Amino acid sequence: MVEQFTGILAAVVTPFTHDGSAIDEAGIKRQADHIVGNGIHGLVPGGSTGEFTTLTSAERKRSAEVYLEAAAGRVPVVVGTGALSTAETVELSRHASDAGAAAVMVVPPFYNAPSFAELLAHFGAVSDAIDVPIMYYNIPSATGVNLTPDQFAELARKTRVTCFKDTGGDAVAFTAIQQRHADTITALNGWDTLTFSGLASGAKAGVWGAASVIPRLCADLYEAVAVRGDLTAGRELWTRIHPICEFLEAHNYACGIKTGLELIGQGAGPARRPVLPLAQEHRDELARLLQAAGVAVVGN
Repeated sequence: MVEQFTGILAAVVTPFTHDGSAIDEAGIKRQADHIVGNGIHGLVPGGSTGEFTTLTSAERKRSAEVYLEAAAGRVPVVVGTGALSTAETVELSRHASDAGAAAVMVVPPFYNAPSFAELLAHFGAVSDAIDVPIMYYNIPSATGVNLTPDQFAELARKTRVTCFKDTGGDAVAFTAIQQRHADTITALNGWDTLTFSGLASGAKAGVWGAASVIPRLCADLYEAVAVRGDLTAGRELWTRIHPICEFLEAHNYACGIKTGLELIGQGAGPARRPVLPLAQEHRDELARLLQAAGVAVVGN
């Protein structure tokens, strides 16, 4: 059994300058200190929350480097390296591995959904190029790739994939993998509104964008449900957290997270175009939800 991640890993944003034209490297340091300082167990830059599709290859590499520097060994950093081609995925994965990433997170090539045979070859090529584990990023709504539980297990047996972030929203399939293939691949929750049920069913970890905005609440939920098995305390926390998760899933996710960060005084710049800022009414709604959860809002 390979070493696995535990706890809540924050799916982090890519901080930008005020006009969105460049990465704010000092902002990355502030994000890392805010998140890690509030009890979160790992960082995942370069994913959907990090707006990776709007970054150049050079920006992706630099963002990974700065997040690794900012983490300073306090928590593992899993770098998102998925791309449209195998060649670019290999290049980004090799760079992340060489820079010190604990693992890479690879989303299947999107737009032209690969067959399972093509997927095995793609992940096989990445596996041959690096020495760190691969976290498979399961997000069928964006990739068109929807693996069966048995295919997940086969992928893990034949490549360096050791776990998968599940942003598929299929709790039945997630549970089937937990029950039938736990000795082969580890299921990590990646669907905000299924976090409580995922942890309660035995998920060892979750990759969670909300952990950037409400890190202490997310860490406390993990401690209550996954560590202590205190479902009563977990339900109380979840009552406060769940409305925020529902809100984030109802809007552009990265923009919602960046809006939340701005509201709590940890601003990370705008989301890149074509994403537009949230309307004032939605900002107001998120501010109310944060305040109801006991989170201080410093401005709107």
